[in-house]
Amino acid sequence: LDILVNNAGVGHVGPIEETGLAEIDRVLEVNVRAPYLFAQAAVAHLTEGGRIVTIGSCMAKRAAFAGGSLYATSKAAMIGLTKTLARELGPRGITVNVIHPGPIDTELNPADGPGADFQSGFTAVGGFGRPSDIAATVAHLAGAEGRYITGAEIAVDGGFAG
Repeated sequence: LDILVNNAGVGHVGPIEETGLAEIDRVLEVNVRAPYLFAQAAVAHLTEGGRIVTIGSCMAKRAAFAGGSLYATSKAAMIGLTKTLARELGPRGITVNVIHPGPIDTELNPADGPGADFQSGFTAVGGFGRPSDIAATVAHLAGAEGRYITGAEIAVDGGFAG
């Protein structure tokens, strides 16, 4: 195994007092537990030059609107996981980084969807990114050029966090 990309995620937006245990468990299971378990399994097979890249979120660093506390909490956990694994695995020649996308035009979050104008308004560029923007950053981190980048948080967010 050369590379692990933790890319699964689910979201939840709503007031904290209306967020049920089922939603909390689902978001934390997919966004926190799964990346941890995948990293744990990958470490047994990664050798020097191995890479772990996790897809976080711009919401991990900036509370742009109310109602995102559960999602932001889950994605903020990826910062801690990344930084501690970078220290733990660095001596073995394995790098660990997290990418924080902003609004990206996907099937689950289309650039012409109901919340698109709202989300676009938080970016400096006034719009959504493409999946290829994230993929290019993953490819850089996973390639030879990424050998000296570890423990990093990389925003690919159109200026959302700025």
